[in-house]
Amino acid sequence: MTPRSLLPLIAAFVLVSCGTAPPASDVQLPALFSDHMVLQRDMPIPVWGTASPGGEVTVALGGQTRAAVADGEGNWQVDLPLMSAGGPHTLTVAGTDTTTFSDVLIGDVWVGSGQSNMYWEVRQSADAEAEIAAANHPNLRIFDVALDASMTEKDDVTSSGWAAVTPETIARFSAVAYYFGREVQQEVEVPIGLIRTAWGGTRAEAWTSRNTLRTLDDYRPIVEEMDAIGYADYMEAKSEGYGPAIAAWNAQVRDLDAGYSSRSTWSAPELDESGWDTMTLPTEWELAGLDGFDGIVWFRRTVEIPANWAGSELTLQLTTIDDWDSTYVNGTLVGHMENYAAERHYTVPAGLMQPGANQISVRVVDTGGGGGIDARTGTLQLVGPDGVAIPLDGDWRYKVAATLSDLPARPQQPARQHVPSVLYNAMISPLIPFGIRGVIWYQGESNTGRAYQYRELFPAMITDWRTQWGQGDFPFYFVQLANFMAPQTDPDNASDWAELREAQTMTLDAVPNTAQAVIIDIGEANDIHPRNKQDVGKRLALAALALEYDRDVVYSGPSYRAMTVDGSEVMLDFDHVGSGLEARGDALSGFAIAGPDSVFVWADARIDGDRVVVSSPEVSAPIAVRYGWANNPDVNLYNAEGLPASPFRTDDWPGVTFGVR
Repeated sequence: MTPRSLLPLIAAFVLVSCGTAPPASDVQLPALFSDHMVLQRDMPIPVWGTASPGGEVTVALGGQTRAAVADGEGNWQVDLPLMSAGGPHTLTVAGTDTTTFSDVLIGDVWVGSGQSNMYWEVRQSADAEAEIAAANHPNLRIFDVALDASMTEKDDVTSSGWAAVTPETIARFSAVAYYFGREVQQEVEVPIGLIRTAWGGTRAEAWTSRNTLRTLDDYRPIVEEMDAIGYADYMEAKSEGYGPAIAAWNAQVRDLDAGYSSRSTWSAPELDESGWDTMTLPTEWELAGLDGFDGIVWFRRTVEIPANWAGSELTLQLTTIDDWDSTYVNGTLVGHMENYAAERHYTVPAGLMQPGANQISVRVVDTGGGGGIDARTGTLQLVGPDGVAIPLDGDWRYKVAATLSDLPARPQQPARQHVPSVLYNAMISPLIPFGIRGVIWYQGESNTGRAYQYRELFPAMITDWRTQWGQGDFPFYFVQLANFMAPQTDPDNASDWAELREAQTMTLDAVPNTAQAVIIDIGEANDIHPRNKQDVGKRLALAALALEYDRDVVYSGPSYRAMTVDGSEVMLDFDHVGSGLEARGDALSGFAIAGPDSVFVWADARIDGDRVVVSSPEVSAPIAVRYGWANNPDVNLYNAEGLPASPFRTDDWPGVTFGVR
């Protein structure tokens, strides 16, 4: 495979050879190139792929034509001249055959990446029904990268291609990316393309290239170990002992599962379902009556098959199930899988289903976050030997068999998506060198336990992406972690989430052309996935509009700049005060103050012009102030534009994650 950084050199080399080479056969392009795509305006447009070595590929767009000859490995690339926003256009790629892509727009492309809060879908966010119904934006296009991990850099991603935003296409796309793109598109009035490449529960090191991780002292030994023993052996070594432990756990859980402990197991065809509830599938069960539930739920549905299917092997397609499933047909197990991102295509043995009524039972185990028969792709159906499908979406009966709190703690397996560099290899590198305007990022929850380490890792990752893309210091805007978990009561609080937010804020000074969307006011104590994604997208969009599109808007809430001590009072100065500082409520809250003993107590705080004055009768000689220093602080400092102040501290005393590796 040709390294991404060499593709421009290939383009420069092969262009010299054009004119004498025969047309290439077997011309292939990455999934990024499809009907309805958005190509980046105002910069050369790279188009690349593979073809028969030595064959010529001709690419045409908007009256411009360029050609390239595939190298000895079959790689080729052309760079089309820059174009202004507009369209639709047609992109043609020709060798011995011609591929045509229609409805191509020229505009701005933004990559949305990170973990679950970037992945979180419109249908899961606040006011989902109304938002989906109103989603008619023909000049806003979306591209979804399927979850994948790889030890080596891949050439392509898996995707169904580009689509215009409609009620039919937007429901399962990133809510944050959509609301960001919608705000930008409506203001800038050029086509906007959004690429979601995100995976829940992932760490920043998984999104960073191996070459960059080698430059970081904390990660170099891990990368060297992976290089030495290989990915498979590395994962096996890390997973030693997991197999027996998870087998024992499954046995314990089975004993506690009412679906198995009942006199008649819940997979039995003759089971009485009269006391069961009904749920319309596919859906995440939190959206259908089981809000906040984690544990075990059984689903049942009766399906009738035609007589000519009897005696034939059938295929049961349930697509994705979150997290694990055991699927039965007429009481017989036909499939089991423990991967929430994998599609379920189970073979139903010949003769197991008879003409007339048959029973399908699915036991779903959810160990956290969203749960249920929640198809991300495809649909639910039973496929016969003739290829005809019987739809299975619609009403299913369901019953709770056990709650997670009643089950023993599950052994943890090293997840493949946590391994350093594997997501960069599979979900970022294949996108390069597609032209982009910038990146929006929402991640950090999975790195909170090593927040000090994030101070170095996160800037390195941003620089890494920019270096690999070769498009300069493109905008990189990120979301600061929301408030989460139990509300703060202790002013002398230790918080790894606060330290991660601090590491994110420090990135603003460490890396140029970055901005931070503060959402310390819209989190939810009991849910790591706050439903208000509209404001998250809007605050990211404000940064883009102000910094990248030169709009006269305030894009940030107050950010701490400096402190001055005057006797027993501390004066705090801020940047981004906008039209002035405001307290949302009767008085400022969330400030704590400490003296030489380094013990923080709650402080009195008041606004004085563009300053905040902080004091406490318990501290006569203050030396440090903290604001919002907690997992879930009670804070209310804003600017007049309604943007919240970022949590901060004036001290640099070692925190709870200092030295954690």
